[in-house]
Amino acid sequence: MSNADLIFDRFPDFIKEYIYSHGWSELRDIQLAAADVIFNSEANLLLSSSTASGKTEAAFFPIIADIYDNPSEVKSVSVLYIAPLKSLINDQFYRLEEVLDASGIPLTHWHGDVGASHKTKLLKNPEGILQITPESLESMLINRSNDIPRIFGGLKYVVIDEIHALIGQDRGNQVICQLSRIGRLIGHNPRRVGLSATLGDLTVAAEWLGAGSGRDTTAPVPPRLPLKWRLGLEHFYIQNPHESQTADPSRSTAPDTDKGGRALLDAGYEFLYDSVYGKKALVFSNSREETEYVTATLRQIARHRRDNDVFLIHHGNLSASLREDAELKMKDDGVGSVVTCATVTMELGIDIGRLERVAQVGAPTTVSGFLQRLGRSGRRGAPPEMIMVYREEQALPNAPLPEIIPWELLRGIGIIDLYSKERFIEPPKIRKMPLSLAFHQTLSTIVSQGELVPKALAERVLSLPPLSTLPRETYRALIVSMVNSDYLEMTPEGGLIIGLAGERIINSYKFYAVFKDSEDYTVRCESEEIGTITNPVPVGDRFALAGRVWEVKEVDMPRKLIFVKAVDGKMEISWPGDGGEIHTTLLLAMRSVLLSDTDYAYLGENAKTRLDNARRVAQNAGMDKKLVVFLGGQSFAFFPWLGTRSFRTMRRIMQKHASELGISDIQSEGCCYITFKAKDRRAGEELIRAIGNIIERDGLDTASLVADGECPVFDKFDEYIPPELLREAYAADRLLDSEILERYRDGGLYV
Repeated sequence: MSNADLIFDRFPDFIKEYIYSHGWSELRDIQLAAADVIFNSEANLLLSSSTASGKTEAAFFPIIADIYDNPSEVKSVSVLYIAPLKSLINDQFYRLEEVLDASGIPLTHWHGDVGASHKTKLLKNPEGILQITPESLESMLINRSNDIPRIFGGLKYVVIDEIHALIGQDRGNQVICQLSRIGRLIGHNPRRVGLSATLGDLTVAAEWLGAGSGRDTTAPVPPRLPLKWRLGLEHFYIQNPHESQTADPSRSTAPDTDKGGRALLDAGYEFLYDSVYGKKALVFSNSREETEYVTATLRQIARHRRDNDVFLIHHGNLSASLREDAELKMKDDGVGSVVTCATVTMELGIDIGRLERVAQVGAPTTVSGFLQRLGRSGRRGAPPEMIMVYREEQALPNAPLPEIIPWELLRGIGIIDLYSKERFIEPPKIRKMPLSLAFHQTLSTIVSQGELVPKALAERVLSLPPLSTLPRETYRALIVSMVNSDYLEMTPEGGLIIGLAGERIINSYKFYAVFKDSEDYTVRCESEEIGTITNPVPVGDRFALAGRVWEVKEVDMPRKLIFVKAVDGKMEISWPGDGGEIHTTLLLAMRSVLLSDTDYAYLGENAKTRLDNARRVAQNAGMDKKLVVFLGGQSFAFFPWLGTRSFRTMRRIMQKHASELGISDIQSEGCCYITFKAKDRRAGEELIRAIGNIIERDGLDTASLVADGECPVFDKFDEYIPPELLREAYAADRLLDSEILERYRDGGLYV
């Protein structure tokens, strides 16, 4: 009997029936490898395989078989499934529900949109599989600490989905802390299973997944399969900059109108519309703001053409009902053309069935993001298909060199080139000093465990794997500051409890989340909840949400409610957020695209012309031979070709030593170039050698690049942490010296 037959034979009849009913003729390699680890070892399992390769079934078939055939002697939840998005939990709930239909194994999903009755049922009778978000699990650890042994006493498996979205982030580290705390309370560490389609370094990811579990982690290497993609990239100059896409009545002649005075719709948006209309498609943007704007524009074009409005929207600030409506319509094979404009909320793991096309406005910031988005299409036998649409302002004739280069187009091509040639995916970033998480877990530990003496508190918190790299003296300084600021209080017996200021923080439901949030206002139109916005809008003013424009009728400040009515038009809206980091390898790929003569078959005519023109500009400027280019007068541009953290470090080196380098007015946007002024042209042209000499003389200490007066607040609880500790963490986790040092050879020459 073959290994595949042996594994298949171990599945219960209800799983075999599921496999037969779905027409599977054989188990995939990833499913066989996962089952072998689950059935024949006690190790953790890390499954990294392409989207739609069957990872969910690969993990859950043998897990379900094990808990069905070998139920725990302790009656409790057997499997804990943790996912970063409510939508992903909802999707997996319906998928697993079908598998478990005849098993008798209960399945419960638990997050903010789930009714209390479902949660109460589980609490009264904990068993089966529990699907939960990190925030809901934190709430359970804080508010039901004494109940944890009863709820999870017989826990055998923890499945963490989409771990690439969690690893190295405070939210992912929070999950590892939670698992360690649960392990202490129940007296054992369950096996962990991590799932992802896009991991750049399996070794680092496996170490992260298994941290503190006391188990080895097995990570089967996914096979390198030939790529079958359908790609198209096209470029457009912005034709109509007006938000309303209508003529400007204040101008007698408007270049964005036709001879009859009617508004011209932007060619880039019309291309996007033609690419997705009539299909079941997803349109991705890199921010909620852009998603709102794109949705409104596509609806506007539909009205202009008298087409049906088939456009939906999906992002984290929309109401649960609107998000779920989009998900259900995308999954329903009976629905014809439907197009959902989305952010990362549709990027992760949701099986939306037979999707005909994915479109991307601009370029994703990472290879990982590109693969996740491309992988939404191409299921059920068809190759993945993506259209990328780039729009940019037409540069003025006298625009400086850096503004003439199409950086986003280069990034899109670079991403495709990197993965198709090298299978490169960004490796996980492991944080050395997660102070915000340390603050959060300190309060959470005290709340759930009660009074602890400082030594016992330090032992509990610093033994949590993500916080084990914090120096003890740093943590001691954090505790002292928390006592001095009344987040913690010292009792007469020398123990630590929550202080008054700490109580104000933990008494909000927002404490459960470690990612930065905002004081959102709920938007309602009559009885329908539309979503949330960050800032209140005065009565009579208008704003955009859910791809539509709303006029404010009433604002209820105490309850944070905004009542609106729908109006025609299109507007922009903004939410606070972080643009993310770009890896140095991607910057180098962009450089290669710009300075080579390679043809890319997937480029549209406009995109090819734009790239050819940029290449001529770069060649004429000598960008293939030098990194500092003279722009005229006293102005220079420096192209470091470094990723976000290294670029940030280089800019700080230039700022710190500006006087010695003979430069001033140092400016940058993104991480593609730095402009500066130098009165002496030679000083500008010799910048690289001069920086190399300084590094050779003084070394490169990132801590010395952070000024004493700085207070770098980025993460959720940073505002409660002493500035000197934040500066230390900034130098450790947001600056990077190694790549700069590696680039210098022979007295400072850049290679």
